[in-house]
Amino acid sequence: MSPSHDWTHRALALIAADHCRSADTHLIALPLPAWQARGIDLYLKDESTHPTGSLKHRLARSLFLYALCNGWLHEGTVVVEASSGSTAVSEAYFARLLGLPFVAVMPRNTSQEKIDQIHFHQGQCHFVETAGEVYEAARQIAQQQGGHYMDQFTYAERATDWRGNNNIAQSIFDQMACERHAVPRWIVVGAGTGGTSATIGRYLRYVGHGTQLCVADPAGSVFATYHRERDATATATGSRIEGIGRPRVEPSFIPTLIDRMVEVADADSIAAMHSLCCLLGRRVGPSTGTNLVAMLALAAEMQGRGEAGAIVSLLCDSGERYLKTYFDADWSLARFGDTSAARQRLDAALLGA
Repeated sequence: MSPSHDWTHRALALIAADHCRSADTHLIALPLPAWQARGIDLYLKDESTHPTGSLKHRLARSLFLYALCNGWLHEGTVVVEASSGSTAVSEAYFARLLGLPFVAVMPRNTSQEKIDQIHFHQGQCHFVETAGEVYEAARQIAQQQGGHYMDQFTYAERATDWRGNNNIAQSIFDQMACERHAVPRWIVVGAGTGGTSATIGRYLRYVGHGTQLCVADPAGSVFATYHRERDATATATGSRIEGIGRPRVEPSFIPTLIDRMVEVADADSIAAMHSLCCLLGRRVGPSTGTNLVAMLALAAEMQGRGEAGAIVSLLCDSGERYLKTYFDADWSLARFGDTSAARQRLDAALLGA
């Protein structure tokens, strides 16, 4: 065996051992008696409990396995990623596990908590002014340092085995097996790369479930426009909800897998984040608020049609990463304005009013 293959096999074994030490994430049944009385149950799969604190832990593991098995990573390779923060935190974790240098290219307004986590995992941060600049900057850094650009926006939809192998879709259905609506009516996700929606959408078709897939898209994101118009050259201003929504159409976003897009105003995302914090007794991130808005919209439509069923979405990450931003009242007011009316509306929706 060549030294290069030997290192690759050791790296794969380290990731496999790390995975064996990790439990699956919890599926939380939201305590919403009014909706439950109508036959509609809402659930959140808590991805904040991964070792790196977010849904992106799954993606980072898949991206590293994909890169290793393609022969793109070798001993000493500098790993570079373009990210809004959470993917970079998770990739920094796996890079440190393998003893590889890591550089995250991120917008300057990325939350300090995420930056601190990247540094904790011994990664470096390179800042650009806008989300649209991350791609080229990451490519250039990888080229200059003789490293590898992971490019989550291209490879997210192909790095994960969508047929099963304990992916997030299979895990949801395994955990729903004993619920009164074991096969959900809807699964709701946000999209940053589009990798999660692609994995779930393909799995639904593969196993023949009647579950439909909804993507909750924040204001300023291009994905809803692309889904509607199928113009791959479309652009947008970019999302202000960290971690989801993009200013350009990403290669990993597959619109044919998505049954419904729900466009969510920023004020509603922030209000729903706070409403959910009160419901759960813990902080969640803003993208989870975006998901909740779409869940409640679908629940209201189901009620109007007299339908019963389950709606499942993701608790993407913990609100502890956003204490100095989305949970700072002055920061939020300056960026999003007064969200109190939206908060009253979301609180009422949770109560089934």
